[in-house]
Amino acid sequence: MKRSYYQNTIDKFLTEGSNSIFGHLAQNHQYDLEELQKNAWIKQIEYLKSALKDIQGCLYFEFTIPRMGKRVDNILIVNNLIFIIEFKIGDKRYTQDAQYQTIDYCLDLLNFHEGCHNKTLIPILVATKAASEVNDIQSAMRLEKCVLCNLDNFESTLKNILATLKTNEKIDVSNWESGTYKPTPTIIEAAQALYKGHNVKEISRSDSGAINLSRTAAAINKIIENSKANNRKSICFLTGVPGAGKTLAGLSIANERLKTDESEHSVFLSGNGPLVAVLREALTRDSVATAKARGKKLKVSDAERKAKTFIQNIHHFRDDNLKTKEAPIEKVVVFDEAQRAWQKKRVSEFMKNKKGIDDFEMSEPEYLISVMNRHKEWCAIICLIGGGQEINTGEAGVSEWIDSLKQKYPNWNVFYSDKILSEKSTYLKDEDLLHWLQEKGNKESDLHLAVSVRSFRSENVALLVKNILENKGDKAPEIFNSIKENYPIYLTRDFLKAKTWLKKSAKGTERIGVIASSGATRLQANGIYVKNKISPVDWFLNGRDDVRSSYYLEDVATEFDTQGLEIDFTCVAWDINLYYENGWNYRSFVGAKWQKINQNSSKNYLLNSYRVLLTRARQGMVIFVPKGDNSDLTRPQELYDSTFEYLKQCGLTIL
Repeated sequence: MKRSYYQNTIDKFLTEGSNSIFGHLAQNHQYDLEELQKNAWIKQIEYLKSALKDIQGCLYFEFTIPRMGKRVDNILIVNNLIFIIEFKIGDKRYTQDAQYQTIDYCLDLLNFHEGCHNKTLIPILVATKAASEVNDIQSAMRLEKCVLCNLDNFESTLKNILATLKTNEKIDVSNWESGTYKPTPTIIEAAQALYKGHNVKEISRSDSGAINLSRTAAAINKIIENSKANNRKSICFLTGVPGAGKTLAGLSIANERLKTDESEHSVFLSGNGPLVAVLREALTRDSVATAKARGKKLKVSDAERKAKTFIQNIHHFRDDNLKTKEAPIEKVVVFDEAQRAWQKKRVSEFMKNKKGIDDFEMSEPEYLISVMNRHKEWCAIICLIGGGQEINTGEAGVSEWIDSLKQKYPNWNVFYSDKILSEKSTYLKDEDLLHWLQEKGNKESDLHLAVSVRSFRSENVALLVKNILENKGDKAPEIFNSIKENYPIYLTRDFLKAKTWLKKSAKGTERIGVIASSGATRLQANGIYVKNKISPVDWFLNGRDDVRSSYYLEDVATEFDTQGLEIDFTCVAWDINLYYENGWNYRSFVGAKWQKINQNSSKNYLLNSYRVLLTRARQGMVIFVPKGDNSDLTRPQELYDSTFEYLKQCGLTIL
């Protein structure tokens, strides 16, 4: 597949006319050609024709970076080196944002483009009117810094690097060009790319180790089309391991249906407030920035309004439909994290206390199905279900959805994967409901995503976490040893060491942050304040210069802030609300002391909160277990020590 607007050997580029090269670029450009872009290309062609004389290799213009939904200005392959060149025509400064952008391109290619694996990539930022800088080539090769040059020294800088790194080795360009691209976007990047019009095939992996997300989307689209053609009401349960791409699949379906038929008014609904806020703001910012890059103006309020129609809070959807008995405008609704919908008791209390409704006798799943059931013809509900991820009191799990269908809506078409029926299933344990589902439902194998794609470096992270939390520490070392080269996990008693490791690990705009359980109250003694409410939008989206961002390692995100989202490297701070002593022990901090948790449901919520925290990092994590202090009755050393020793026995590397 051709990934660039123009590609050629340097020899042929030098002899080809500038107008012909420009014609190729313009012909492949998908948008209206703005004067700014036109002039930039003309200048780039001119500069490169001058600088590349006497150099043998291949040159690419506007090379696609699918995961980021962007294009790198130029890629230059000479001998065994791959130069990633970003031009800033007319700029007088090497801005930090431009440097991060160039390094990010390198990281993306290195991680996701097979042709770049184990190759030397060198980021070069050309700010044409900036001052000269002294460059550290070794740091650039480690992708810690960019090579910085201006128009006057671009040629000499390039030739100096080639002379310094002289070799007879050569990259097989044809193999490089045909190398498979296996992007693994963050959910934020995925939402932005889908919103721009990319499809799930372009932004997701499709190797044999992962169930193809496009197959899952196709299976659900087929169910929706059949429902539409036969005037049936259908509900799909899409299950998957943590990080398998359920939310990505849901966003893809909602976006694709919106483009297929606007009259369906498909919408992505989530009860996860931080996820909704972060995705909406990310889409808004990206839409405004994209418009600006094309020389157009888009009001923030207009971009915000459009993002809100695509992604909505499920509780707002619920409340809007309390005001009317009419069918909602939406025919296709995707409910993210449907296992977190509320049980009847919690909904009844909420309705009585917040809405003044005394006789509300439905669980949230039953009510949401009833709202969609108002449609006289067809409709479709897609429930995205994560097993073992209920983290709050009153969350119903998948059983409440199945029970509502069984008791009130048995005529709905129900679709599910056979993973729900498994004896070891974490989704549905009620035998009566399992039997009913087996009798009445329709099995569809593509409705389960079995492999984590959040951590592109290792698919066994979720399995390692599962064994650690299920008291199977004897099995953990083997799993850890199989992943540690690609996915480092460190263990430390020193918070400063943990933060230093995070800062050294991240390159470009790779995001770092400190996360902890919402019940980890006594981490306050270590400067970790879980009770301070953060702004998830600022924490996940703002840059290194903003004290509210995750980069500052000051504001701490909890399981409620991070569920459904991820960052590159995390520090998981571990308190003794969950401590190890002959198995896991569960506590909550009430008043001035710890109290034992006895209810099994509350124990599960706490264990799941740590499951969420331990699966937030895409590339690696460090677990910080404090040393405790025996002079403080709320922080006994022995409980921190026993937890640390158990994690150590699981094989984790000591930092």
